[in-house]
Amino acid sequence: MVATPSTMPPLGMQAPPFSLPDPHGKVWSLEDFAEAPALLVMFLCYHCPFVAHIRKGLAEFAREYQGKGLAVVAITSNDTDRYPQDGPQGMLKEIQEAGYTFPYLFDESQEVAKAYRAACTPDFFLFDKDRKLVYRGQFDDSRPGNGIPVTGRDLRAAADAVLGGRPIPEPQRPSIGCNIKWKPGNEPEYFGGR
Repeated sequence: MVATPSTMPPLGMQAPPFSLPDPHGKVWSLEDFAEAPALLVMFLCYHCPFVAHIRKGLAEFAREYQGKGLAVVAITSNDTDRYPQDGPQGMLKEIQEAGYTFPYLFDESQEVAKAYRAACTPDFFLFDKDRKLVYRGQFDDSRPGNGIPVTGRDLRAAADAVLGGRPIPEPQRPSIGCNIKWKPGNEPEYFGGR
């Protein structure tokens, strides 16, 4: 288990477009969320212990904030040749076990992960109504084994601020998780310190 930090791309970055299928084959795109006052894009995967650690709290957060108008979408980008449990069948299992209420999409080419500069699971990107990046970073300070309760404090504060039209609290701390499992030869230039 390699703990990898998020890349923290520049605030103000425009949300990259995507067009990806969920495990049932329905294709979702950035435009499907156009009416929402804010959008959270998350990179997750089934087998990562960092994701498993926050899964219940994350599902609760999503249900609560979807009710406040936040659009939420998750993407998995791992190499399913080496990690088949992170493919569509594992995604269906994760949706069911966690009670996810948001679309969960499969980025088989890994191009969407690269466009967002996603590095780890979980990795969170919060965009305002103009789809400018206003928060990237951690769910909260809890990690597997550190004894800190899962609250979603950092992401909750950011979501409350963007939905309320207020600046996001600083500092923004990187998420930490398992590195995205890049297909051999498909690693982005920001992976591995390159």
